[in-house]
Amino acid sequence: MRADTADFRSLFLSGVPMLDVRAPLEFTRGAFPGAVNLPLMDDAERHAVGLCYAEKGQHAAIELGHQLVSGEHKAARVAAWSDFARAHPDGYLYCFRGGLRSQLVQQWLHDAGVDYPRVTGGYKAMRAFLIATLDAAAAGQQWLVLGGMTGSGKTDVLADVPAALDLEGHARHRGSAFGRRALAQPQQVDFENALAIDVLRRIDARFRALVVEDEGRFIGSRDVPQALTQRMQASPLVWLEASFEERVERVLRDYVQGLAAEFIAGQGEGTGFDAYSARLRDAMAAISPRLGGARYGKLSALLEQALARQAGSGDVALHRGWIEILLRDYYDPMYAYQRAQREPRIVFRGDRAEVTDWLLAHSAPQD
Repeated sequence: MRADTADFRSLFLSGVPMLDVRAPLEFTRGAFPGAVNLPLMDDAERHAVGLCYAEKGQHAAIELGHQLVSGEHKAARVAAWSDFARAHPDGYLYCFRGGLRSQLVQQWLHDAGVDYPRVTGGYKAMRAFLIATLDAAAAGQQWLVLGGMTGSGKTDVLADVPAALDLEGHARHRGSAFGRRALAQPQQVDFENALAIDVLRRIDARFRALVVEDEGRFIGSRDVPQALTQRMQASPLVWLEASFEERVERVLRDYVQGLAAEFIAGQGEGTGFDAYSARLRDAMAAISPRLGGARYGKLSALLEQALARQAGSGDVALHRGWIEILLRDYYDPMYAYQRAQREPRIVFRGDRAEVTDWLLAHSAPQD
């Protein structure tokens, strides 16, 4: 039998399958990418055992747990764990603290003829390791921050730079009022866990610097870890230049065509298009106080015309009307002000090819 492990670094670098035997509610509050939840106890059973523990102590709680998970319930759960173990012979199992629950699952599997290792310390220890990884990286790694006007293509550049971390990708949000995606954002803990694993893998690859997009503290409703936010605000800034026309087309591609495709893929043609349309209307309404009544009215009218044309023929050309006004009159002045404030930090500026080459050269792995 493979030994139990507390080598969290190797677990996350290898991406081995992990069997999470915590209750479903615990899993939904925070998990690791790719982990599979096959609980020892469901939420109601765990709640009952917890009450028993508080009132009568550990021994009584353990006895109640065995009564609740017995017979057909126990057989079905052991079968599911066994199937996982056979399908993933290189994996590990864990509970919250690496204590009684994971030991019991391990024992029941052994009794069924399956020896499977567990993670000592469990979810709590692995989570602490990932938090420490983020804090250490924020303090000890070199960072480069990529900035640029809305629609300049920062995400496209990051995709071409192996040392880059896609914060917006992890947050499933593009970072503005129009940035919500078709899928909901991950839980805060899930966002942090996935980001920390991404950081760990880039540190292991020995990149000279890690590259991130210039973000504020929040990406949608997800909170960028404070240590990383502070480091980003003090790191060298690379500015991506793009023409106004290029930016309009990129916004059209990502925020109109791409968003519509996401909704339609997930909800079907009619319902998906309606949900996509509502998302754009909601985004416009969210910034209406800053647009002013007259400008909001004009932009809303242009948006409605564009949506009607798109619904009838699939033609998205009319969307350029409201995009151009929104960029020129709303986003560009805001970004121009921010760029002026950050000017002393800018170490390089150029178009997509120039910025990509510069970032590749300055983040290349160390020998």
